[in-house]
Amino acid sequence: MQAREQLRAAKQRRKGDRLVIACQEQTFWLVNRPPTKSSDFYKQEIECCRKALGRARVKSSVCLEAYLQFSVQHRLHDPMLSGCLPGNPWITDSAAYWAVNSPTAAAPTKLRVERWAFSFQELLEDPVGRAHFMDFLRKEFSAENLSFWEACEELRYGGQAQVPALVDAVYQQFLAPGAAHWVNIDSRTMERTLEGLRQPHRYVLDDAQLHIYMLMKKDSYPRFLKSDLYKGLLAEAGIPLETKRRVFPFPRKPWHASPSPALLPPSGEPMVAGGPDGGDSVA
Repeated sequence: MQAREQLRAAKQRRKGDRLVIACQEQTFWLVNRPPTKSSDFYKQEIECCRKALGRARVKSSVCLEAYLQFSVQHRLHDPMLSGCLPGNPWITDSAAYWAVNSPTAAAPTKLRVERWAFSFQELLEDPVGRAHFMDFLRKEFSAENLSFWEACEELRYGGQAQVPALVDAVYQQFLAPGAAHWVNIDSRTMERTLEGLRQPHRYVLDDAQLHIYMLMKKDSYPRFLKSDLYKGLLAEAGIPLETKRRVFPFPRKPWHASPSPALLPPSGEPMVAGGPDGGDSVA
């Protein structure tokens, strides 16, 4: 009905009015017409689609296998799955768990030393592990690499007011010609670093830090895991005694400490545990 009324109204208009309305409509579409894309745009789209089709992708089976391997590796080190060693200090009267896992613990536990072999980042994040890695690098006369990495970390997370002074100190100590603890980086990285030193900021040494990080990860870290120093630490690492949980008055049966993750048998073997009657039972 509306279209019919519009058609009847258009016929009743004078010829001049109809001509003006037609010109207005043509002008509107000339000004507000949809943008037309050139042939170069579609060529770029085709090239982008070709690159996307040829891009390598990881199969879901490979991702699931890596996730399963990660879960198996960290199973014994997850307090939610294997329990705390020693007992959870939140539900016991002992704070031994916090003492043996403190950043400055004198004797690391076996589970803690094993985590250093998971990845190079795990080793660097542990202050005790980083200290032992520094001792290993001193024997190999390459301790300046880790010292440079630590100096870059201090620069990145330090105060903003000290950034220019820290940048100059790190450059004079590790990168300048004839530096006391000179580190070996490639010429391209050195050029980018020297260019960034004109306007120093807290991330100006990121390229050099990444270069030294990868050098330690691919060269020094594998030799550290195979060294007698790490094997000795793993053999001498202690396994702290478990702490029995405090018995509250309201439960019917007393709570017992969870099985020690360090003493669990390898996967696939039966685990022997104490039964409710004091005897041995096979889980």
